[in-house]
Amino acid sequence: MDAERIYTVELRNVTLGYGERVLFSGANLGFGWGEFTALVGRNGTGKSTLLRTIAGLAKPLHGEIVVDGEPVGGMTARELASRISFVSTDEVRITNLKVADVVALGRAPYTNWIGSLTAEDRQKVVESLSLVGMSAFAHKAMDTLSDGERQRVMIARALAQDTPIILLDEPTAFLDLPNRYDICLLLRELAHKQKKTIVFSTHDLNVALELCDTMAVIENGRFHYGPTVKLIEDGDIQRLFEGTAVLFDAETKTVKMK
Repeated sequence: MDAERIYTVELRNVTLGYGERVLFSGANLGFGWGEFTALVGRNGTGKSTLLRTIAGLAKPLHGEIVVDGEPVGGMTARELASRISFVSTDEVRITNLKVADVVALGRAPYTNWIGSLTAEDRQKVVESLSLVGMSAFAHKAMDTLSDGERQRVMIARALAQDTPIILLDEPTAFLDLPNRYDICLLLRELAHKQKKTIVFSTHDLNVALELCDTMAVIENGRFHYGPTVKLIEDGDIQRLFEGTAVLFDAETKTVKMK
């Protein structure tokens, strides 16, 4: 890793797996402030497991994950919840709750033992809904929303949690192409404008190549990590997606796939 960069999240000699299966070993990489990073790899390479491990929901077989200089394994659940928010891959199907109520769940790490919301908590909910363009939906029921709208609500809940790190596991899995692009564009803007570390797993290579600052590509148990353009130039993307031509236009700073 680059010693001059300041990392929000670091993997230090991390090995992940389950049972007798090792997904990858000896991983050393970091995710920095204000960066929008795509975690890319074929099914079963460990993308979801890595995100869950960073979030403290699973443990590495070896090594440690460090957040702001402190090992995740030594943090309490409340400490983790104040630093990392996690949006799972599960399809959102919440009934009998209004949008604002769902977003307010993100304030759980900061409320008292009976979960009472303060004026500051309510303001965070309002701000989070505004950031994802869902203010007008605050009093609508979750089961009346489209898939894209529900995903924006879940991102708003993560923003209400007010953490420097947001992890998302396949956040666009159930969305059509326009909504996939819009959600990823929103996440990039949040990373850059709110200076958050946002890491998401995806199979949508087109969107990742076009919008992400950096990519972490898992190939045969190894990581290829760095600026998107460099991974293209080094041929890492082509090796992972054999038969796919990835072209970078240096003048327009855009990518194309054939």
